[in-house]
Amino acid sequence: MKVLMVCLGNICRSPLAEGILKSKSSELGWKVASAGTGAWHVGNPPDPRSIKVASEHGLDISGQRAQQFQAAHFDEYDYIYVMDSSNYRNVMKLARDKSDEAKVEILMNMSRPGMNQAVPDPYWGDDGFENVYQMIDEACDSIISNFS
Repeated sequence: MKVLMVCLGNICRSPLAEGILKSKSSELGWKVASAGTGAWHVGNPPDPRSIKVASEHGLDISGQRAQQFQAAHFDEYDYIYVMDSSNYRNVMKLARDKSDEAKVEILMNMSRPGMNQAVPDPYWGDDGFENVYQMIDEACDSIISNFS
């Protein structure tokens, strides 16, 4: 299975989601990556606060580099999980057909179906990274249980 995690800048939430799901799916052979809908941080490593919270949970995401979501990602990935409704709209604008659209889901719907709950963007504060980690971890557990 091939999974792409998407947030706004690909430096806070989606790198955590990539690292968490990669860790949980390592024995399953899944391909997991992340991207952002914006291009501000392309080529940059994750935010130091995301790297820190991941490290506190035994994950090293420091080698990741931000990339921007492109329509070609629909061809490369089976599932595209977005962090909030704004990311959802931005990704869906690039969908070329119903097949592309069917691949996109708000991440938290995996553990909290139908709620369309956002993973909050912790970029502008220092206190949200652990909460974001816990939310993503919960959703990734649900992905693993649903698909393994």
